[in-house]
Amino acid sequence: MTTHTVFNQVPPLVGHDLADDPALLAGLEREGAGWAAEDVHELGRLAGTEQAQEWGRLANEHPPVLRTHDRYGHRIDEVEFHPAWHELMNVAVTRGLHGAPWADDRAGAHVARAAKFYAWRVDAGHGCPVSMTYAAVPALRHAPELAAQYEPLLTEPVYDFGLRAPLGKRALLAGMSMTEKQGGSDVRANTTEAAPQADGTYRLVGHKWFTSAPMCDVFLTLAQAPGGLTCFLVPRVLPDGTLNPLRLMRLKDKLGNKSNASSEVEYENAAAWRVGDEGRGVRTIIEMVNMTRLDCVIGAAAGMRQGLITAAHHAAHRQAFGKYLVDQPLMRNVLADLAVESEAATVLMTRLAGAADRAARGDEAENAFKRLGLAVGKYWVCKRWPAHAAEALECLGGNGYVEESGMPRLFRESPLNGIWEGSGNVAALDMLRAMMKDPHVVEAFFDEVGLAAGGDARLDAAVAEAKDALSDLATIEYRARRVAELLALVLQGSLLVRHGHPAVADAFCATRLAGGGGVAFGTLPPGLDLAPIIERAVPKTS
Repeated sequence: MTTHTVFNQVPPLVGHDLADDPALLAGLEREGAGWAAEDVHELGRLAGTEQAQEWGRLANEHPPVLRTHDRYGHRIDEVEFHPAWHELMNVAVTRGLHGAPWADDRAGAHVARAAKFYAWRVDAGHGCPVSMTYAAVPALRHAPELAAQYEPLLTEPVYDFGLRAPLGKRALLAGMSMTEKQGGSDVRANTTEAAPQADGTYRLVGHKWFTSAPMCDVFLTLAQAPGGLTCFLVPRVLPDGTLNPLRLMRLKDKLGNKSNASSEVEYENAAAWRVGDEGRGVRTIIEMVNMTRLDCVIGAAAGMRQGLITAAHHAAHRQAFGKYLVDQPLMRNVLADLAVESEAATVLMTRLAGAADRAARGDEAENAFKRLGLAVGKYWVCKRWPAHAAEALECLGGNGYVEESGMPRLFRESPLNGIWEGSGNVAALDMLRAMMKDPHVVEAFFDEVGLAAGGDARLDAAVAEAKDALSDLATIEYRARRVAELLALVLQGSLLVRHGHPAVADAFCATRLAGGGGVAFGTLPPGLDLAPIIERAVPKTS
């Protein structure tokens, strides 16, 4: 006997192009990578398929497993991944989301890569080794002889998984291993020792507390050499084919990012090659950290967009009280507010990617802007994502709290980018260090913001407030978070006023800068034009 007929349920969100995002596409063109639009769309269409989304689900449902020994008792330190992980990695690497831009002479190559990293938001976990490989290249260049050997393999768009001697593989993935039990972000407290050898290598003895993607081929790590804290290249397999004694002690049981293995490692006289001078380890590896911070911003912006389109798709197909949710005034307020936050993150992400691209090509002004813009952007965009994810989840009601919706996984991912590569306090203090070390970064930042001067009175007032916040040096460390927030908001506002949809820019300035809204999402004031904002959020499915 039939109990009921299923109706008023939302169809699956498949058959859409995740790159069909007006803010992303406008930024791609504006930052000099319009030539990559079709590649970005192709990847976005693949990300919108049922198959790709199933890869993401399976990779998280079947997390990696550590195998420390083989059946005979030999130490192997292997991590096994579900086949879906390898499918995801193969797409990411062959489409150039890893180190490929460093081998591409075209202007905008790093912007194109950022757009593809943004569009391929099927699973966050596999983005970790992809991001670290991208970021390792500029740091490795501090050792030109090593870079000459390894950089071509780090930029080759081939996924060659497996433990073999690095220089005998078709392509490589790189990781980063910095923090220790006693220090965390305070890497100068590291105790791992590096002893120089007669052949020019070093032997590392010590531990690392948080090494993500331990099955990468090589790692940049920090250890105390005779001359102080130094950066080293550590391969998993030595040139003769034997395993380097990097002992994987256990995998972390994390809140989210389940598809990615994060491990505790001990070095038992592991062989390492020095990268940069002794005692300059932080200066060397900061090149890698800054590039992974860019990916933190990209990932958070992509996560906001994913939450937004999922919520908007649900609201466009679900009825309540005689209307589709998307036509209910209060839900429209919520969706529009989520869309404003998402677009502000995306326009900032593309601008930072453009600065990174031009800085990599020797533009000193863009490098100065990137130094401060990236610090405040990393702080603020990553800080906003968890609240955004929670509100997007709530738009689905109880359905959003169920794993099958995908929203719980998105929500669990959302705090990570705020922690990875320096938590909120570290990012805010890094902003202060940048300003104190080189006042030109402040000048470059406000030169950028000043391009929107006169475009909106609310923005002009907020810029004046931000400048005033920098004047009291006695309490600036205590106020560092508020200063970072103000700088991020005026930067986002200036970009939206110059380049964003007028309705989005108006709503942003009315609420984020002028205080015309509340703290919670969905508190936009009356009188704003929400229709074009929501229209840009609802995904087009086939």
